[in-house]
Amino acid sequence: MSTSTAAGRGAPDTGPPAAGDERLSSRHRLAGVLRRPEIGAFAGALVIFLFFTFRTDSFFEPAGASTWIFNASTIGIMAVAVALLMIGGEFDLSAGAMIGTTGLTTGILMSEYDVNVWLAILAALVLAVAIGALNGLVVMWTRLPSFIVTLGTFFVLQGVNLAVTKILIGKVSVTGLQDAAGYYDGKQLFGSFVNLDMAWVPWLEANDAKTTLTLYAATFWFVGVTVAATWVLQRTRSGNWIFAVGGAQTSARQVGVPVLRTKVGLFITTAVAGWLVGMLQLFKTTTVQSTTGVGQEFIFIICAVVGGCLLTGGYGSAVGAALGALIYGMVQQGIPQAGWDNDWLYAFLGVMLLGAVLVNNWVKNRAESI
Repeated sequence: MSTSTAAGRGAPDTGPPAAGDERLSSRHRLAGVLRRPEIGAFAGALVIFLFFTFRTDSFFEPAGASTWIFNASTIGIMAVAVALLMIGGEFDLSAGAMIGTTGLTTGILMSEYDVNVWLAILAALVLAVAIGALNGLVVMWTRLPSFIVTLGTFFVLQGVNLAVTKILIGKVSVTGLQDAAGYYDGKQLFGSFVNLDMAWVPWLEANDAKTTLTLYAATFWFVGVTVAATWVLQRTRSGNWIFAVGGAQTSARQVGVPVLRTKVGLFITTAVAGWLVGMLQLFKTTTVQSTTGVGQEFIFIICAVVGGCLLTGGYGSAVGAALGALIYGMVQQGIPQAGWDNDWLYAFLGVMLLGAVLVNNWVKNRAESI
């Protein structure tokens, strides 16, 4: 008779597992918590939120919160996509320029050539997919570092954004998009907003603060992208492939993981995220510059690293990258509201990057030793 059968027929209870079972120990549970990539970013976001909330009243007020939530949302969409790519072991330095390229493509087609708004948006999406696929294929076929390949793409896009835009419209920016046919149809999807009355919060009423919190479409897209990316990483075979190709590409190929398809798909995902942010900014501000997005590529990487992604690949989370973007958005808004020089933002970003790398490395080693 098996042990399970005997127990089922009234065999005496042998009691709980031995106290020394490490699988049930508090140390094991602590290690499980520490191994979560987003733990450090969550703690950092909480500290920064509380610091600026007590430092300046306007930071927590709905008007101030509306601004940093929007800033975090646009950065966060890109940070999540970049995090997926970094988990897969690659980088994309053309991500920022892609925002301007897709925005300019849509804006010029609509305002200068009277192209239907949805066709213009679709044309920009196709262009983004093509550039992302080209980046991925060049990296995989040539075996060159993605850092170098996408740096080249960055300079190409930056030059095209400036030169071609001047050739087509005689200037380096598209303005007055609200006069283009169909603009408001696109705005409903990418540039709309909702106002939430926060008068029920006692602190706001007591301080005579404005009680309207404005949430732009970018925030809802941000939440949707983060949830989708988390589901892919944690619940799908494609998520396992992403971790596998980032952690050990050769071994992953040997066990049947489609390395080429996975990595090219990740580059396309980053390019599509750039297209999405380009549309969100275009239909909110009705303008786009040839330099839009340039210089932000390192911010996306910083947010991903702060969120727990390792520069060596194979480790990280979408939620962590989203929290990293939230930290950036809060600091970007909190520094001027606290009365500090805006230039301190870049110093903070440098400290944040170095600190995140050191903390992530320490926590990972600590968790493995428990």
